[in-house]
Amino acid sequence: MLSCDTPYGTLQLQRYPAARDASLQAFDTADLYLLQRLQEEPASNGPVLIVNDSFGTLAAALASAGNEVHSWGDSWMSWRALQDNLAANRLDPAKVHFFNSTQTPDGHYQQVLMRIPKSLSLLQDQLQRLRPQLSNHALVLAGSMIKHLPPSAGDLLAEHIGAYQASLGWKKARLLQCRHDPALQPRVTDLTSRYPLEETALQLSSRPGVFSREKLDIGTRVLLPCINTNLGDARVVDLGCGNGALGLMAALRNPDAQLTFVDESWAAVASAQDNFRAAFPGRSARFVVSDGLSEAEANCADLILCNPPFHQQQVVGDQIARRLFRQSRHALAPGGRLLVVGNRHLGYHQTLKRDFGKVEQLAAAPKFVVLAAS
Repeated sequence: MLSCDTPYGTLQLQRYPAARDASLQAFDTADLYLLQRLQEEPASNGPVLIVNDSFGTLAAALASAGNEVHSWGDSWMSWRALQDNLAANRLDPAKVHFFNSTQTPDGHYQQVLMRIPKSLSLLQDQLQRLRPQLSNHALVLAGSMIKHLPPSAGDLLAEHIGAYQASLGWKKARLLQCRHDPALQPRVTDLTSRYPLEETALQLSSRPGVFSREKLDIGTRVLLPCINTNLGDARVVDLGCGNGALGLMAALRNPDAQLTFVDESWAAVASAQDNFRAAFPGRSARFVVSDGLSEAEANCADLILCNPPFHQQQVVGDQIARRLFRQSRHALAPGGRLLVVGNRHLGYHQTLKRDFGKVEQLAAAPKFVVLAAS
């Protein structure tokens, strides 16, 4: 836990999962800048909406001051961090009502705090869905660290909410401020992307913000041929499923396999569910939004397919992959296997050896390798 002095009081905050690196905080100056600017405004008569609150800092600060807070986001891990930080500061979780990305908050909001996501498709989708929920002339404050601020974020705000003003930089953070313009009539666009799953008749659709939404990821393409056709009724998990490409291929090649799709993104799991239902009408599968297999029972899987992420929020590293590997070791039944694809330079072969008795290379491309751990 690290202490964070906000304009609404001091909080004890921690990332989820907890970081060993003390420099990785649950808050940054963009959070503090947003809170400082909001404090200059008259109090809202209704709830304040917070969008993309990375670790619950914004919601916890406003809840600590007695505000009614609504929080809207796509990340289960961000939601979990919010719950943990509310508890750590002895704040009633009922003070913050959470909406996941498959839901649209409804509060006729006068004030909105938004952390600008790195995905412009997600930002546009959120703005399109947010506009009808705003009161006339509602204030929208969007913040980001300057190095992560997409150049066209302001254009999207102007297109969907109203003319914006950019703040001066403050401790490497910047705010974009705009007010709901009732005269604006923005065009609403279907942001779902679609492309074929190679060498099959299946189509992959992806909701805004989902990994590899425009085309098949190179790593996934290398892993797909390694999925066997003789799995029988094996319990197969697509771990970090994204739009479900790996699990769909396993299901196509193994009509009796029992599929589970897991991701920490609600939009990703919803995309995988859309694709599975379209590809295999009447066939059942499980769809789980969670921190990987952290809540899975032991011996619940025979095969796990994984193209692990190498970042959480804006932090790049192999911490999430290492967590997924440990979770897979716990979830696999005796004789089960984990198939992993990763960049060569990440050295997953050595990482996997810490948790598995046998690690072998199944395939390779110039930048990627596929490893089987059992």
